[in-house]
Amino acid sequence: MKRLALIMAVLFAFMTQVVAQDSGASEGAVDRSATGGAQTLEDILKRQRGEKVDYDFKRNATGDPDSAAGISSQMGTLGGVSDPELWRALRYGSADITVSSGGTPATVLMQDGGMRWLEWRKGPLATYGGILLLATLAFLGLFYLLRGRIRIDGEKTGQTITRFKAIERFGHWLLGGSFILLGLTGLITLFGRMLIIPLIGHDAFHPLASMSKWVHNNVSWAFMLGLVMVFVMWVAHNIPNKTDLKWIAVGGGLLKKGVHPPAKKFNFGQKMIFWSVIVFGALISITGLSLLFPFQMPMFAAVSDALNATGLPQLLGFGTLPTELAPHEDMQLAQLWHAILAFILMAIVLAHIYIGSVGMEGAYDAMGTGDVELQWAREHHGLWVKEVEAAEANEKERDAAGAVPAE
Repeated sequence: MKRLALIMAVLFAFMTQVVAQDSGASEGAVDRSATGGAQTLEDILKRQRGEKVDYDFKRNATGDPDSAAGISSQMGTLGGVSDPELWRALRYGSADITVSSGGTPATVLMQDGGMRWLEWRKGPLATYGGILLLATLAFLGLFYLLRGRIRIDGEKTGQTITRFKAIERFGHWLLGGSFILLGLTGLITLFGRMLIIPLIGHDAFHPLASMSKWVHNNVSWAFMLGLVMVFVMWVAHNIPNKTDLKWIAVGGGLLKKGVHPPAKKFNFGQKMIFWSVIVFGALISITGLSLLFPFQMPMFAAVSDALNATGLPQLLGFGTLPTELAPHEDMQLAQLWHAILAFILMAIVLAHIYIGSVGMEGAYDAMGTGDVELQWAREHHGLWVKEVEAAEANEKERDAAGAVPAE
């Protein structure tokens, strides 16, 4: 009977504690008196359900050195801070740490922000990035079903005109091919744990992940070289001008058959692609270099300092951004921005690939062989064709004027 009574008493005490925790949670505040301020059963259940848990009770439970017993008291040097409280203070950056060099970042022994980075990476970044790519593919598929392939409206001449030289095509494919590899390997790295490992297992994913990392780090140099080549070769042709307004007014003729606005070597749509690739590609390259060389090329401390000088973060309610970051903190920010920018550029490039392949008849030839059907060129780049024909005519006149008659 005594044992039964003891068991009942323990069960009653346990149930009383659970009820107290549930009632506290329902009122918005968790009663931690029974745990001495430590986490409760409700905290554990919330975490298992994927709900948000307020960890301020941990962040603030770092002991009280002022309550330590004096050296002459009976208990000796009772420190007022337990080992768990000390580790919490180290984790949340509130411990009293002194370093001889390295400044504030050197005092960060346990960087709790890494958990926020991890949650953001596998949460909003993966979710919204995946939605962006899938939505882009769905839109392009719907556009193809409604508009169909954009055909050459006029009668084909059987003649061709050189649109891009070999060096231009090399730069384009170097940039495009390397970006496709970078995009695929980046997606493998981001979605591997969530999507690929459940399908093929850890053992099969390990060599795939290792190869992806090596390819991503090394092909990046080809991407940056291609980016520089494309910029140097085509920047002069991609300066906006008043002719672009006519292209914009009719949507480039993409929405209606038989509409062909005037355009030079690059129309307004191609100019948008060009500047998107240059701007986003440059930013992706900079953040990528920061990730490859975190100690030599930290960037976000300097960016924060520049933004603080403008007063914009304070105006938007973010306060003063930190200007001293540890290398791993800088890398976390660089990785997030690297991925965000890459997702946006991947969506843009998908649209470019669509138009340059199945979306428009004759478009692929421009980067395939470099020569396009003359009628296609007249319909989509009429002003450029006139410039080329005028230049060829002037060259023939010069050759004829410089010819020496036979005696």
